[in-house]
Amino acid sequence: MRVKLLPKNQDYGWTPYVWLVYLLFFFIDPVVYHWGLDGWIKVSAAVGVFLVLYFTGYWRDGWRLVLNVAGLAALGLAFLPQTAGAGVFFIYAAAFIPFASDRFGFTLRILVGLEAVLLLEVWLMHIPAYVWVWVFGFIVVLFAVNTHYCQRRRADAKLRMAQEEIEHLAKVAERERIARDLHDVLGHTLTMIVLKSELASKLMPQDAAAAQAEIQTVERISRQALADVREAIRGYRAESLESEFRRACATLETAGVRVECRPQSAGLSPAQEGVLALVLREAVTNIIRHAQARNCRLELQRVNGDFRMEVADDGRGGSEPEGNGLRGMRERIEALGGTLHRANSNGTSLTVLLPVQDHGAKDVPQPQSENRKESIVASVDPA
Repeated sequence: MRVKLLPKNQDYGWTPYVWLVYLLFFFIDPVVYHWGLDGWIKVSAAVGVFLVLYFTGYWRDGWRLVLNVAGLAALGLAFLPQTAGAGVFFIYAAAFIPFASDRFGFTLRILVGLEAVLLLEVWLMHIPAYVWVWVFGFIVVLFAVNTHYCQRRRADAKLRMAQEEIEHLAKVAERERIARDLHDVLGHTLTMIVLKSELASKLMPQDAAAAQAEIQTVERISRQALADVREAIRGYRAESLESEFRRACATLETAGVRVECRPQSAGLSPAQEGVLALVLREAVTNIIRHAQARNCRLELQRVNGDFRMEVADDGRGGSEPEGNGLRGMRERIEALGGTLHRANSNGTSLTVLLPVQDHGAKDVPQPQSENRKESIVASVDPA
């Protein structure tokens, strides 16, 4: 069974292992002054206790983490009179304090207590200034840096939760809207079809002409129902890209990015709208996660016979290789005869060009089975 030293958290990554390099300061005096066997046994025991407290600290919060902080401080108190390198234990303790609580006053009191204990030992043990002054300063600096990091991480977590809640509510609202529309479009029509079919079945043995008239009425109502359903579906598709633009602007503004949004989606085919919506969603997700941008421009317009969509930010840019998400978007765009270009100077800019299509033509090639289905539908619905 494999024991995990760190929780599965992408925010940590490999950095907790890198911070262990500061533990080397604890070994300077034992090596330089050739501590004996007893001294090295104490050092080894202290390092063992430290590693337990250090790695369990990443799994804890609240008062349980405060106990780890107290344990690290106790190691520092025990060895500081013997070696200046023991000051690193106080530094590790201060680094954990901001993670104990999201209340700044609570963590600040713990920091003050840690500093007070350190100064008390310095006064009682008459420890020289060069041993503890640097420790005192590093404690304050690390506490401030990690407090800022914790605040940012908690704000990001709240933002992610808010985005997930917004997406969930949007999906629920969309499902309810579709259910209402389908009920309004098909409820009365299907009831009419059932009643007319039952009437035709009863009339068939007695009056074939009247039954045939009822069947023709059923056919007419069915054609109208099919047309209504197609119209409703076109309405959903036509709204999808506009909704995606609104959602993208709201998401970026929530993340603290100033947005300039100019969408002009009139004239796009349903397939083009669907692909552009996916590209926009992928681009906005990358901006929030990686770009560290302050400003963003979302633009869609018709230029020289093409639809041109641009998503540009003033973030850190970069020359990273194309990921799976962007590669998939490029393939979808090229399947519609368009192009996607990415520029990384002064931020990142994604530019998509899609040709204006004749809406009478098919947007996307269909498999042979789908073509047969369309021909059957066309034969019963001339609309």
